[in-house]
Amino acid sequence: MAAEPTSGGTVTSGGTALILGVGGQDGGYLAQHLLSLGYRVVGTSRDAAASRFDGLQMLGIRDQVDLVSMSLVDFRSTMQVISRVEPDEIYNLAGQTSVGLSFEQPVETFESIIVGTVNLLETIRMLNRPIRLYNAGSSEMFGNTGGEAANEETILRPRSPYAIAKATSFWQVAQYREAYGIHAATGILFNHESPLRPERFVTQKVVAAACRIATGEQQQLTLGDLSIARDWGWAPEYVVAMRRMLAADRPEDFVIATGYTATLEAFVAEVFAAVGLDWRQHVEHDPALRRPTEIDCGRGDPAKAAARLSWRATVRMPEVARRMVAARLANAAHAEVRRAA
Repeated sequence: MAAEPTSGGTVTSGGTALILGVGGQDGGYLAQHLLSLGYRVVGTSRDAAASRFDGLQMLGIRDQVDLVSMSLVDFRSTMQVISRVEPDEIYNLAGQTSVGLSFEQPVETFESIIVGTVNLLETIRMLNRPIRLYNAGSSEMFGNTGGEAANEETILRPRSPYAIAKATSFWQVAQYREAYGIHAATGILFNHESPLRPERFVTQKVVAAACRIATGEQQQLTLGDLSIARDWGWAPEYVVAMRRMLAADRPEDFVIATGYTATLEAFVAEVFAAVGLDWRQHVEHDPALRRPTEIDCGRGDPAKAAARLSWRATVRMPEVARRMVAARLANAAHAEVRRAA
């Protein structure tokens, strides 16, 4: 199969990819993308036998992914699985993923991200195999940039336990790349959404509430600071960038974003408009919901990804919001048909 276009060299499509955290939003879409390129895809969770893998089910690829149990915070488990699977590429999407939850569970957040990343890097170093590693960073690492667009040279000023853990893993990857020659890269992804987002994330919380309000199942939605701004992209596009980062001959870190920033208020307005409602009649503001150290504005500069990976986002916030609503309504309609059958 032909490889995807990249700048600076390519790796032929196919081989074995190990996705850590395959049950999450990015894991599902990445598995789908890699399968389309001819990869054998192996996915992990802490207990593969007990996990439901709803995202893989929704995408119709549950039976195409080999699933194994693995604890990334357990070095022996990490070593055993990687030794057995013999992957050509590893995508580290595992660990605690919620900024808000990290304030309540900082220890678990640090362990799952920091310890998990170093276990992974040490395993690759000790096995001494030509494994390529993708590490999931986060735009949260930048903190507040004063409205300036963050790029790969922007200073990291993390403002949450989650962001601190991600920043640490970013430097871990950079150090192992420099000291041991490991082909490892971190993707610094800005917010990216999809129908696979769970409701603990504000975007899906808004979409779910708007759809329920439209059908009379719910009356009001309570949110925190509506003035915060984020660069919201479409998750299925972002996983393409992950793979292209590993396809390059030289490992580098990349900011992945749309370059378009919108407020949470604008996102809410778009979602409610998609179900025929005026958000101002249904949304309440509660200052207590603001995080202890909130980031006021997230703005990304994806110029390097465009130049070196030939990657550009095509779906921006208004369309992201509409697509999430359409998917939610379609799923509800399908569920109604099944109940009636």
